[in-house]
Amino acid sequence: MANLSRDQYRDIRFNPNQALWATDNLPFRAMFFHPGYLYPEPVTLNEFTSSHQQQIRLAEAYFNYGPLTQKHGELPPDGGFAGFRLHAPINTPGVFDELIALQGASYWRALGKTQRYGISSRGIAVDTGIDGVTEEFPSFREFWLRKPEAADTSVRFYALLDGPSYAGAYAFTVHTVNETLVDVRAVIFTRRAVQRLGIAPMSSMFWFGENSRRRFDDVHPEVHDSDGLAIRMGTGERLWRPISNDSGKIESSFFSMEKCEGFGLLQRDRRFGAYEDADANYQLRPSLWVEPTSEWGAGRVILIEIPTSHELSENTVAMWEPSRLPQPGDRIEFSYRQHWTMDPDPSQAGGRVVATRTGLHDAKNDERSIMVEFSGADLNQASDIPLTADVKAVGAGAEKIKIQEISVQGLPEERWRVTFLVKPATDGAKLADIGPIELRCCLKRAENFLTETWVHHVIP
Repeated sequence: MANLSRDQYRDIRFNPNQALWATDNLPFRAMFFHPGYLYPEPVTLNEFTSSHQQQIRLAEAYFNYGPLTQKHGELPPDGGFAGFRLHAPINTPGVFDELIALQGASYWRALGKTQRYGISSRGIAVDTGIDGVTEEFPSFREFWLRKPEAADTSVRFYALLDGPSYAGAYAFTVHTVNETLVDVRAVIFTRRAVQRLGIAPMSSMFWFGENSRRRFDDVHPEVHDSDGLAIRMGTGERLWRPISNDSGKIESSFFSMEKCEGFGLLQRDRRFGAYEDADANYQLRPSLWVEPTSEWGAGRVILIEIPTSHELSENTVAMWEPSRLPQPGDRIEFSYRQHWTMDPDPSQAGGRVVATRTGLHDAKNDERSIMVEFSGADLNQASDIPLTADVKAVGAGAEKIKIQEISVQGLPEERWRVTFLVKPATDGAKLADIGPIELRCCLKRAENFLTETWVHHVIP
């Protein structure tokens, strides 16, 4: 099984007639992933009720083997599986669609109504994005699936996490009413010191979008599973950071706060015309929004953007890093709720960013034009007080640029566009010599801020 090719592995399919709970007329069913190929480590699966527990044994009857795997030999009954997926009638009554899948290390993906698989989540991230340090991927070694009741609208399961630096127990509850919610509670124990621990990490794909300067020879206008990072801070401020893939190197951004009320990688552009891809259907990829349901304390949201030249890699990572790094022997407990959603505004920003566009002037390569488009009901209310834009540069190098020609313009489809120029503060200087600058922009009426804050790491 370890020597299976990609095509051979895809030639093995689960037999839906053998799904766990399929003959019990229950609202959920479980199907299993065959071991082998990229998944050689056995995962133990158990089923339990209030009165009993039993291990689910690997058996040939669970799978249909295609012509590439007809001569597969004996299956060891203690060989384990590569993971499992749960099914439920989330789109059509009586039709059991995929709801959540757990396969590989501690990764999982979930789906809501009309959605297509995109962004991924995992248990914890260990040493992700640390220069010169190999990232660690702890694994879910064993699962316990609770048999549902006939009237249940949620399903529960538990997992054992195991890795060189951390071990722990996870409890999952997946809800299917209105939208797909996943409640996660974890207790983990530190075995050895690491340089970074990421809580509620998520991974997505961003190749290029409307804000990209690097263009690829591709027929589609945009290709991405997520187009930005949204954050809701304990102070009430909402941030939106567009994802980019322009610098050609790994970029890390940090957003420190005393309290986090939520963060996530969102797919806000839901227009088919933004992607023109009837197969990938990027407009149907879910956003993933995380809300703490326990006290996380102080820390920071980290965004890591990794260069890519294709759409096959998950090159964008977001996570929460606590301000205090656990030490060997420490016990850490945390919980959160995931929203696998199509909602463009799960952070409840009200006025939100819907597009970012940027470009250099042909005749003036020391000036960069930037357009930020906002949408929101408060922006469209009739008022004698005009909308104004608050635009500024912050952090290192802010004094090296000047921002000019700020304007606010109403657009069709109830959008509002802020346009401004960024140029060197010193005459004769070049933007290319200044380096990355962090810009912030929002819309307000008098002193009332009506939108989230657009935060962009602009590379001149």
